[in-house]
Amino acid sequence: MRTIFYILTTLAVIGLAFWAYRENYATQAALSDTRKLRQDIRHSYDRLAVLRAEWAYLNRPDRLRDLAEINFDRLGLLPLHPDQFGYLDQVAYPVPPALPELVETNADTAPTDAPQESRP
Repeated sequence: MRTIFYILTTLAVIGLAFWAYRENYATQAALSDTRKLRQDIRHSYDRLAVLRAEWAYLNRPDRLRDLAEINFDRLGLLPLHPDQFGYLDQVAYPVPPALPELVETNADTAPTDAPQESRP
């Protein structure tokens, strides 16, 4: 009986060692993936910062003004002036649709020309 107990205990220890070995490598792989994802996120943030800087550089007002003047014949763009804007009270908002009139009904009285139901 002791021999079976020793064999089962030895097999349990070997099984637990194998499980711990696999969990260790699975954890290391997950940590490696996490490090790679964080590195990708950092690179994406850096690229986004560069793209925002490029966008700000390309949208400089003096550059856009020069481009509008160069391409005036093709685009017909004119500079904005303060007198081109209106006031809020000049905006024509759409008229809301009229609501249908509500008909009041009284459940206690029946119409005079409707047949009366007889209840047992």
